[in-house]
Amino acid sequence: MKKIEAIIKPFKLDEVKEALMSAGIQGMTVSEVKGFGRQRGHKEVFRGAEYQIDFVPKVKIEVVMDSSVLPQALALIEEKAKTGSIGDGKIFVSAVEQAIRIRTGENGKDAL
Repeated sequence: MKKIEAIIKPFKLDEVKEALMSAGIQGMTVSEVKGFGRQRGHKEVFRGAEYQIDFVPKVKIEVVMDSSVLPQALALIEEKAKTGSIGDGKIFVSAVEQAIRIRTGENGKDAL
């Protein structure tokens, strides 16, 4: 099993969610997060004063899936989250050793 953590622009969430659901991926966790990458935030002007915004609002999607579905899921997230401008986000993939559904006690792929 693999876990994808994708940090994307908030307005791209619905497109990514719909694409993953249409591919048969069930369940995901979504969190509103703030952060910065290479762009180091941005500057804004408010009432004539310029100030730096260090942390940019993003959305973090977490999905655990069978390893066989991973390539398709990565391609969908990359395609749907891409705007072509700086700050599109990142995708991280990690191994999941065990998954347990609390309600039924199912584990492994059956718990997904």
